[in-house]
Amino acid sequence: MKQPIIQFGENVDGYTIPVLNEREIRAAAGIMFLATFISLMFIIMSDNFVPIKYVVILFFIDFSIRIFVNPRLSPVLIVSRQMVSNQNPEYVGAKQKKFAWLIGFFLSGTMLILMVFLNTYSIITGIVCLICLILMFFETAFGICIGCKIYNWVSKDKAQYCPGEICDIQSKQDIQKTAPIHYFIVLISIVIMVAISFLFNENFKMKPTDLLKKFKVENKE
Repeated sequence: MKQPIIQFGENVDGYTIPVLNEREIRAAAGIMFLATFISLMFIIMSDNFVPIKYVVILFFIDFSIRIFVNPRLSPVLIVSRQMVSNQNPEYVGAKQKKFAWLIGFFLSGTMLILMVFLNTYSIITGIVCLICLILMFFETAFGICIGCKIYNWVSKDKAQYCPGEICDIQSKQDIQKTAPIHYFIVLISIVIMVAISFLFNENFKMKPTDLLKKFKVENKE
């Protein structure tokens, strides 16, 4: 059956509302996170703002297509769809994802105006960029859609078909439970890392030597 061009979400047998594939959405968030992070490294390391401008333009175009045309036509989602095409789809409600992407649309639109059109940077662009990184990191690393959670807080219609069934009240299985000993292990790990930073920080500041050059020098001797 031919799909209409203007559409948000797919009609899948067994689901009462339009849905989207969470696997490709999560993959897309990973691609966008990586692109943003690399662009920020260019700014930090070489004061080069060119890559981030291209990334901002791509994000704004991509979110515009997702929201106002069809997620299936989003260039980033098309790439991510190919990357996870051998995995079984994990369907999530389309409505809460649209709300989450609207947040991304306004954030990328803000960056587009301030950084691309006005060619400026400030604490505002820094905060917006940090928010974007946090949203994308939580999506791709933990499968947590923060925008979807906000949707549940502000909307009368609660989200359906959430990733990992987190919208439904359920008891944790044994493999999901965390005992006091586990928190203690995390605390001890933090204490060890802090102790190492105090004991060896000066040593860690020493610039590493080129292993291959060192190996050649030792061989000559």
